[in-house]
Amino acid sequence: MAEHGSRRIRLGMVGGGSGAFIGAVHRIAARLDGDYELVAGALSANPDNAKSSAAALGIAPDRAYADYNEMARTEAARADGIEAVAIVTPNHMHVGPARAFLEAGIHVICDKPLSNTLESARELAAVKPRNGAKFLLTHNYTGYPLVRQARQMIAEGRLGTLRVVQVEYPQDWLTVEVHNKQADWRTDPKRSGAGGCIGDIGTHAYNLARFMTGLELEALSADLDSFVAGRQVDDNVHIMLRFKGGAKGMLWASQVAPGNENGPSIRIYGDKGGVEWMQIEPNKMWFCPFGEPRQLMTRGGAMPIGAKGADGAGIRIPAGHPEGYLEAFATLYAEFARVIRTGADNALLPGLADGIEGVQFIAAAITSSKNDSRWTRLGEV
Repeated sequence: MAEHGSRRIRLGMVGGGSGAFIGAVHRIAARLDGDYELVAGALSANPDNAKSSAAALGIAPDRAYADYNEMARTEAARADGIEAVAIVTPNHMHVGPARAFLEAGIHVICDKPLSNTLESARELAAVKPRNGAKFLLTHNYTGYPLVRQARQMIAEGRLGTLRVVQVEYPQDWLTVEVHNKQADWRTDPKRSGAGGCIGDIGTHAYNLARFMTGLELEALSADLDSFVAGRQVDDNVHIMLRFKGGAKGMLWASQVAPGNENGPSIRIYGDKGGVEWMQIEPNKMWFCPFGEPRQLMTRGGAMPIGAKGADGAGIRIPAGHPEGYLEAFATLYAEFARVIRTGADNALLPGLADGIEGVQFIAAAITSSKNDSRWTRLGEV
C-alpha cells in the first residue's frame, strides 16, 4: 500500500537503462514516498539493452518496449496501462516522447532542459494533451524546503525590494577531455543542443533564481567559453542579468572549476535584507535582515512555512536529520502524484512554460555570446 494510503500510480520510463545516471535518480524519487510503481519502459535505443534493463528492474517482458511510440500506443490501449511516464533521455530525445505520451493522454515527467532546440520546444507547447494530461519538468532544486522558504519570505516582502541576485553552479568533472556515456552526449551538440554547460547546469541556476525571486528577466549579456581544446559546446558561462523592475543579477556556471563537485548556490539581496543558500548544506540558510545579526535558519519542525506542502511533503524526517538531493527530487514526484490524483495544479511545480523559458534562456545566452556579449532579450530569439 502506498505511503499516502492511495493506490500507486502506474509509471513508465523512456531512457534510463543500464549505464544511465539520471534514470536511477528518477526511479528512487518515484519510490521514496510510495506513490508510483514502475511497470513499463522503453529504456534504451539499443533493443538488447532495453530488454535486459527492463528485466533487471522487474518489468514484465510484454511491457519492455524497443520504441517509445509503440509504448505510448500500447499502454494507452491497456486497461491497466501506465498513467504517467518519466522521460530521462538525452536532451534531443525529450520532445518526441513527450509529444507521443501527451497525445496518448498519459501524464509526462520530463528531465530538463525541455529540448535541445527552441523550435522543437515551441512545437511541444502547441500539442493539445489528451484527457487533460499534465506535464512536470524536474528542476529538482525547487523541491528543497529552504529554497521554498526563501521564495515565501521574498513573496511576503521580508527582503524588501530586490536589488541583487548572485547565482552559481560550478562543477569540475569536464576540466579535461573525458570520454564516457555521460560526457559524450553532454558535449555532443547533436544530442545536447548548441549549449553545453549552459543547458546542463546553467538552466538549473537560472530556474533557481526565477523560482526563488519571482523576478522576470528583461535582458542578459552572456560570455560563453569552451576552454577544453576541441570541445564543441561551452564548458564555462558568465552572464549578467537585468530583471524587470530594476534588480540586477550575475550567473556563473562551470564544468571546468577544479575543486567543485556540484555547487549550486544563490544569494539574494533586497533593501531590507538578504538570504544565502548553498546546495552543499541544503538544510541551512542564512537570513540577513539589514542592521541585525545574521540568522541561521534550518530545515526543521519550527520552520514557519508553507514549504512543507499540504501534507508535509518535503520534510519527511525530524529536524537535524539531513535531507538532500534525492528527497528534493522526490518532493516533485510526490506533489505531481497529487496533481494526477486530484487534477488540481500546483504552482510550485515547474511545468511546460518553465521548460520553454529555459530553452529560450539557452538560446538568448548563445546569441548574446556570439555577438560580443550584446544585451539580448528572451523575446529576440
